[in-house]
Amino acid sequence: MKTNFKVACLQTNSTDIPIENINMLEKAFAKLHGKNVDFVCLPECVAIFSDSKKKINEFSKKWYEIFLNFISTNAVKMDMHILIGSVPHKKNNKFLNRSILISNSGKVISHYDKINLFDVYLSKKEKYFESKNYDAGKKIVTADLPWGRLGMSICYDLRFPNLYRKLSKKGALFLTIPAAFTFTTGKSHWHTLVKARAIENGCFVFAPAQCGVHTNGRRTYGHSMIVNPWGEVIAEADEKTSNIYALIETSVINNTRKKIPSTTTYNL
Repeated sequence: MKTNFKVACLQTNSTDIPIENINMLEKAFAKLHGKNVDFVCLPECVAIFSDSKKKINEFSKKWYEIFLNFISTNAVKMDMHILIGSVPHKKNNKFLNRSILISNSGKVISHYDKINLFDVYLSKKEKYFESKNYDAGKKIVTADLPWGRLGMSICYDLRFPNLYRKLSKKGALFLTIPAAFTFTTGKSHWHTLVKARAIENGCFVFAPAQCGVHTNGRRTYGHSMIVNPWGEVIAEADEKTSNIYALIETSVINNTRKKIPSTTTYNL
């Protein structure tokens, strides 16, 4: 097993027009050339950012396969694994908010369907009901990377620590938390929650995020982060589109877990 690798988290301002998002990612991928990145993590809703069931349906029919092929092609071309933060995956009359892990050979390694849907009432002017268009996933998911086991999650899952406890008990060394955190909740809770998940599980956390104001009027917080098992932020974006990078030394995981054992059963 390889011990060190370089990760990148791409922070985007995705729209409700799929081709615009593909073009945006092409520019972001171009910036990776020469940086020897092994693993790229994309945010939630990276392929289409919309609450419109009509637009989500159009994406499913016309763009779903095109987008996956685009990501797979880039994974092969740049010899890197890519995590698609999430895409809407058709299921009967609704969708699943699905995160997909692609290998450097362009194959789907695994996928995770968001379990905890974002149904919240923040104020009269700001409320969200993800369950209007999406069904909840049922299974927690880990996947094996060349550097160790990955635990998969999406955005609002971040507020449910038992999910991450289960992932770490299944051997996860790294956690992905692709997000589209609202600006309102992000400025108060994002940093604290991401760092907490890293500390309590002794894991690296890769948290790519959406940023800015989107075509549907929603404002997201940005501040994509890469956090080590000690809870230190080793890379962070601001509130604009950007790429962040970090060299991950897997020995840090066992060293941290030995210093402060958790109630989790680790394989040291």
